[in-house]
Amino acid sequence: MMMAPRIATAQARDNLDRVNALIARMTIEEKAGQLNLQNDPFRWRPEGVNPGDALDANQEQTAEDIKAGRIGALFNGVGASTTRLVQDLAIKESRLGIPLLFAADIVHGLRTTFPVPLGEAASWDLDLAERTARAAAVEGGASGVHQTYAPMVDVARDQRWGRVVEGAGEDVLLNNLLAAARTKGFQGDDLTHWSSLVATPKHFAAYGAAEAGMDYNSTDMSELELRSVYLPPFKAALDAGALSVMSAFNDLNGIPTSGNEWLLTDILHGEWSFAGFVVSDYTSEAELVAHGFAADGRDAARIALMAGVDMSMKSGLYLEHIPGLVESGDVPMSRVDQAVRRVLMTKAALGLFEDPYRGSDVETERRVHGSRDHLALAREAGRKSIVMLKNEGGALPLPKTGKKIALIGPFGGDRADVFGPWSIFKDTDLAVSIEQGVRAVVGADADLTVVKGSDVEDALEGGIEAAVAAANAADVVLLAIGESSEMSAESKSRVDIGIPAPQLALAEAVAATGKPVVVLLRNGRGMELAPVVQDADAILVTWFLGSESGNAIADVLFGDHQPTGRLPVSFPFRSGQSPFYYAHKATGRPSKPTDREFTSKFREVPHAALYPFGFGLGYGTVSYSATTLSSATMARTGQITATATLTNDSDREASELVQLYIRDRVASITQPVRLLKAYRRVSVPAGRSVEVSMTLKPEDLQFMGRDLRMTLEPGLFDVWLAPDAQAGEPAQFTLG
Repeated sequence: MMMAPRIATAQARDNLDRVNALIARMTIEEKAGQLNLQNDPFRWRPEGVNPGDALDANQEQTAEDIKAGRIGALFNGVGASTTRLVQDLAIKESRLGIPLLFAADIVHGLRTTFPVPLGEAASWDLDLAERTARAAAVEGGASGVHQTYAPMVDVARDQRWGRVVEGAGEDVLLNNLLAAARTKGFQGDDLTHWSSLVATPKHFAAYGAAEAGMDYNSTDMSELELRSVYLPPFKAALDAGALSVMSAFNDLNGIPTSGNEWLLTDILHGEWSFAGFVVSDYTSEAELVAHGFAADGRDAARIALMAGVDMSMKSGLYLEHIPGLVESGDVPMSRVDQAVRRVLMTKAALGLFEDPYRGSDVETERRVHGSRDHLALAREAGRKSIVMLKNEGGALPLPKTGKKIALIGPFGGDRADVFGPWSIFKDTDLAVSIEQGVRAVVGADADLTVVKGSDVEDALEGGIEAAVAAANAADVVLLAIGESSEMSAESKSRVDIGIPAPQLALAEAVAATGKPVVVLLRNGRGMELAPVVQDADAILVTWFLGSESGNAIADVLFGDHQPTGRLPVSFPFRSGQSPFYYAHKATGRPSKPTDREFTSKFREVPHAALYPFGFGLGYGTVSYSATTLSSATMARTGQITATATLTNDSDREASELVQLYIRDRVASITQPVRLLKAYRRVSVPAGRSVEVSMTLKPEDLQFMGRDLRMTLEPGLFDVWLAPDAQAGEPAQFTLG
């Protein structure tokens, strides 16, 4: 694991002296310009703009604004060939020569696309997450980007929310660990190197808890819940060195987060000593008006700036209103200077004053984009992200010869939708479809029939008939169904998180043939799986796996690699259970399988997940012994060790993710029925047993108390070493 970048004290002092000297020379208009972030109109096309090209009207206006000092940063443009041209506008033609900051939404890759963050979270592999973020930073940095709007660290417990796909799922610990790993990967160990990007954890804060899972909706929760669940991943990213934070769209307890001084100043800079800058999400400061929190654009600019939003994205409100707000005394110059200082210090930390043209080498860009190493990493990440939910009768792995295969469904031959949402810079030529991946294994002459059967959300004339014919002629059916990236992304919240009806009709018809069916589920959230899907012989959750999607799936399908992924989100029985997550409270009338009434449950389904958080199967079959503890008591300054024996009764080695959960049985604040505290991946040889031990320390037993401080209370604790959040029986100990 790489260390978070650090800036030498002497260098930091030099940077501060330089920045303060610049601020002393700046007009109020130039200060407002440094806080003005606009779309990059020059590098948004793949070919960019080259010397001698005629600029369009928008480009001409942006160029004039840069030369006049009215723009401090551009976003969502890439391209080494144009970087120097655009930066020249600021360096050579503006009065003060302050370099531009180039930012982009590099969420899970640039040209080489890795699995969507939720999919990669299913690997539970921190080293992998750091390496894919590093590769994304290398490709972004080589294309003249300095900052990425990632990682998304919103804890997401309602699978109706479209942006579940961008994060690490429902658990606080897994979110914390992946937030830190991805931040370190993006930023590297030297921020001044062209391959390092400033990480921007988003969206601050509690955006993932929007009511009803509807994007942009209000969030209302106790401060206890906020600090216990939704703030920790941000703190983890900042502790890993992140130098920017993005404010959120939602209001929190009646105050929009982009105008929330308590969040953006008191907590972020006060409690956490954050030294970087806050950037608004796309026009989120302007949206204070629509929230009913600001009277107009001028009022919105004042509120956001005074709350702690340092840089305004897209709206132009800061550029338009800051000079007048300072002149009227509604905003003190000291606050403007503070915001400008934070932005300029970040530019200095990146080394832009010394090397404003970093990332302008076309040869480096060509060498790293879609490189062999990056594609190999994408394939590794893809196969490690796949989760096997079912494998009845050893349906998988498939033999590489001797089987007639029908690949049916809208995603079988698809190459356009393998990348998933937030892959705006993808190289479509790098896409590998499931069909391509399978053919690469079975050979060009193999009996593989590919039939679409239906579109994602619409029936195809004759589609089901063709699919049934293909299934009848085959020995096994690969059914590639699920969501498109247009169904699982920003502003793509869903009331029904099931598979669309036309695909279910296709699945029913294929199942009726009686042929073995392997479901290849494409998705960006935990889903409701209809009975016809649940009844398939095997189910693989394949998310959106990126450039090497088809090859990664084939690696697992044909047994070259084990399915090692484990769910980072719960799959509910029904959509109506949402929000559902494993770490829920018991309530005063906890659900019991034997009690049909007057307990916490829905009438139609158990108070449980169909497939719980942490669940996943491998090709080896592993059973767990009862958990045992090294002692029945634990001192407040001591520790206790939990042990279980894992036995593999199959003829294949198994890779098992052992998860350590606890429950505090009696506390001054009610606690979750289970809470993940640690995990470890172990190999269990075929026909052998392995003993696994994991240690709990007092800090693992702490929780946030009524005074909003971490507290440790004596009492009885349950402990599980288990394969998922619903499995096993606990051992118990008492904390003295």
